[in-house]
Amino acid sequence: MIEIGHSVGDFELKDQRDQLFRTRENKGKKMLLSFHPLAWTPVCRDQMLSLEKNYERFQALNTIPLGISIDSIFCKKAWADAIDISKIHLLSDFWPHGGLALRLGIFRHKGGFSERASIIVDEQGAVTFIKVYPIHELSNIEEVFANIR
Repeated sequence: MIEIGHSVGDFELKDQRDQLFRTRENKGKKMLLSFHPLAWTPVCRDQMLSLEKNYERFQALNTIPLGISIDSIFCKKAWADAIDISKIHLLSDFWPHGGLALRLGIFRHKGGFSERASIIVDEQGAVTFIKVYPIHELSNIEEVFANIR
């Protein structure tokens, strides 16, 4: 698993709007990589709605919240529309299958999806916080905010 202080490196993933999100275009901002196993599940829904609800708090802290899973762009679009996500990026780590999750060491080979994890990245791309949650447990948004520096 990636370690605190290490760089996540540059990555490009498409979001639910079929827009390419590039980390290199967002240097100077912090990022929350909020990995969730699969769309259309109750805990994942609540996790993404928590990011959406707290979007302005993230903006005030110069932080971009990113919801990431192995689901396709089309699935992400339908899910975003169904649960009323309009502010945050729901990124698709679909192809290569779970490529970013694999690179960061949080891919679950047995299930074929990522861990439920929060990874905070600073303005230079270095990891400042990592927490992997039990798969059926909602990530703690207040813990995330406490660790955004």
